[in-house]
Amino acid sequence: MASIFARIANGEIPSYKCAENEEFYAFLDINPMVKGHTLCIPRREVDYIFDMEDDEIARFQVFAKKVAIAIKEVFPCVKVGEAVLGLEVPHAHIHLIPMQSEKDMLFSNPKKSFPAEEMQAAADAIYAAYKRL
Repeated sequence: MASIFARIANGEIPSYKCAENEEFYAFLDINPMVKGHTLCIPRREVDYIFDMEDDEIARFQVFAKKVAIAIKEVFPCVKVGEAVLGLEVPHAHIHLIPMQSEKDMLFSNPKKSFPAEEMQAAADAIYAAYKRL
């Protein structure tokens, strides 16, 4: 059975899409650290990011970079932090988190919740910024 992230990328499970291309997909985390917290995933199912081929992981990072630039445009922040943890879901993913301070990257912080309309507006704004790059 496909991972939840593969099912999201395939459109089988709804998500707040922030960016996509033929290889990768980005969507808002439904349990965000801060507003704009986005996950980038490869469409290909691979559990561990370092199991990806060198050229694929390079393209994945370039995709994540473009998404991070779009996030920073929409959510003014000091930087967009990147984290790769990958223990909760058996599908490689990159967390992109708008940061005002390093405390915004503490995964032990309580998760936030935003209304669906705010989540959709945020995703749409990130996607529009991504398409302009």
